Amino acid sequence: MSRVRVVLLNAALGPLDYRVPVDAAVEPGSIVLAPLGPRQITGVAWEADRLPTDEIDEKRLRPLAHVYDLPPLAAPLRRLIEWTADYYLAPIAAVLRMALASASALDGSRTITEYRATGRVPERLTPQRAQALERIGERQGLVRELALAADVSDSVIRGLVKAGAIEAVEVAVDDPFPSPDPDHDPPALEAAQAAAAAEFVEAMRAERFAPFLLDGVTGSGKTEVYFEAIAEALRLGRQTLVLLPEIALTEPFLKRFAARFGCDPVPWHSGLRQSQRRRAWRAIATGDAQVVVGARSALFLPYAKLGLLVVDEAHETSFKQEDGVQYHARDVAVMRAKLEAIPVILASATPAIETRQMAEIGVYKEVALPNRYGDAEMPDIAAVDLIQDPPPRGRWLAPSLVRELEANLERGEQSLLFLNRRGYAPLTLCRSCGHRFQCPNCTAWMVEHRLVGRLACHHCGHVMPPPRACPECHEEDSLVACGPGVERIADEVAALFPEARSIIVTSDTIWSPAKAAEFVGRMERGEVDIVIGTQLVTKGYHFPNLTLVGVVDADLGLSGGDLRAAERSFQQIMQVAGRAGRGEKPGRVLVQTHEPAAPVISALVSGDAEGFYEAETQARREAAMPPFGRLAGIIISSEDLAEAAETARLIGRTAPQVEGMAVFGPAPAPLAMLRGRHRQRLLVHAARSLDVQDVIREWLGALEWPRGVRVAVDVDPYSFL
Repeated sequence: MSRVRVVLLNAALGPLDYRVPVDAAVEPGSIVLAPLGPRQITGVAWEADRLPTDEIDEKRLRPLAHVYDLPPLAAPLRRLIEWTADYYLAPIAAVLRMALASASALDGSRTITEYRATGRVPERLTPQRAQALERIGERQGLVRELALAADVSDSVIRGLVKAGAIEAVEVAVDDPFPSPDPDHDPPALEAAQAAAAAEFVEAMRAERFAPFLLDGVTGSGKTEVYFEAIAEALRLGRQTLVLLPEIALTEPFLKRFAARFGCDPVPWHSGLRQSQRRRAWRAIATGDAQVVVGARSALFLPYAKLGLLVVDEAHETSFKQEDGVQYHARDVAVMRAKLEAIPVILASATPAIETRQMAEIGVYKEVALPNRYGDAEMPDIAAVDLIQDPPPRGRWLAPSLVRELEANLERGEQSLLFLNRRGYAPLTLCRSCGHRFQCPNCTAWMVEHRLVGRLACHHCGHVMPPPRACPECHEEDSLVACGPGVERIADEVAALFPEARSIIVTSDTIWSPAKAAEFVGRMERGEVDIVIGTQLVTKGYHFPNLTLVGVVDADLGLSGGDLRAAERSFQQIMQVAGRAGRGEKPGRVLVQTHEPAAPVISALVSGDAEGFYEAETQARREAAMPPFGRLAGIIISSEDLAEAAETARLIGRTAPQVEGMAVFGPAPAPLAMLRGRHRQRLLVHAARSLDVQDVIREWLGALEWPRGVRVAVDVDPYSFL
């Protein structure tokens, strides 16, 4: 071919044509370097008939600068990139960037220079240098990576290198990964597990698209079951991808995987160093990485011979990407499996209504594990009516829950207190004048984090030290914390049980797989009596001596007008309840609530999950809400409030009149300012049969708005803020 169409990694550009040098071999999927003005940009060769563009005379075409010596992106991955861009109304270049997620992996160099602390203290130890050395610890990485980890500038790190406190290390980046052994330590499966595993193994051998819902109660051994499908993929010489919703969950998973297969899988998540990302990407592209466990971004990597996809905790809302390309990894995983003609397993103890409906109509095959493994029983769940059994003034734990904690401590058993709210208190105000501390960049309260002495915004990351005096009335020592966060509950536990060993588990304290491993080790060694945690502890952990779970505020997630609020609360509490009684000892769960008669609480206490889901599903059906209807959010933002409002009104005025579609708004978003940008929202509600993407694409494509305005479309939204 003398000319080639190329998708460049620049979301502002469409596909461009280039001339192929005489000595180069280019095919669809080839990764290339192309000139663009004075720069050179990475791109991928594409089929010209799939991405039309203006034809340019061949004599005017610029030649490609370079063709990388790497396997081309396979046709199924290219089709997935096209589908994702089309369905989620995103630039194709933005989706392609996720497939080429390691720039260094494209180069042929096999070593890289990283840096690590030597243990020597420099003569001139400034506060920034001391902070850098403390936070770096045993971490190793590039100068930029260490600077980000230490929250200092690159020059501080380079100064420490010159002072001999940090040294350069040459790292071999393309060493092969160890090969998992499918027969290393096969488990003894119970009858229900063995039957489920047999179905998956048969689907692996058939080598065709087969979507499964693995619906098993917490502690039923779902992981061991889909491990048998992974073992079969290994025997067939095919790659497996396991998606997990949280980085912190990778460590418990790695431990179980290594016990079953004799070595770790290949990890892929944002916590990897650049050299680790390069090594993993190249191994995935060549097929040497046989099993990959990763966050949602691992879904777009260029697997050489993908044979199985597993989405663990498939109900988790964190699989929905909220920035950039706003895709849902669960749904894209099913589409990738379809395009690759391979099985996909969605594993969950509390499947989403969308997933359950697909199983109900026969699109997914449901494989059920209704009982816990071995002799373990599901925990008893009881509601604590906070009106009848209120905590003492200034406290948050009801007397009945405190008594259960005390009894558990006496028995030498572990307890978990769950509150999905980080920090010490969600709101700080002045008792003299009523001033409330709000983020300067967002329409959100500043959250007190007493452990680090900071007020922080959980939306934009803005932090500030708590002032001694109120900035409004200048009264000193007048600030008061309102409401509880996990840190405040930890203080209450320390006051009630001064001898108890407690630990706080949130994304502030467990921010890496290494920190998760440290937490797991302490729990398994019996060094922790009471865990106080957020949703980070609701899934993936198996602690046989943890027998009591207390849900501090079951009503917290039921407000806010989110159509999935009740479902999400049910899933979250069921998941955290599932941490109790996973061994031989029975488990107990106490759910604190002001509304014990609420449908969610009633379903939890009675164990009537089916009744709850049927009622929720029927309510969605009657309102034509997902999965029986379609939603799309249109979010307008600008640093100028008037510009944002005027653009939102323009979009609202020009909304097309289409049968089966209604447009609500515009209105200021609930989070009316985010990161310094004013926000307006419209909501599109459409019939399931309507191709709403084409309607929105044509509608917005005909409009123009100021350069400072951003308009984003969120197809199938999970956040309504």
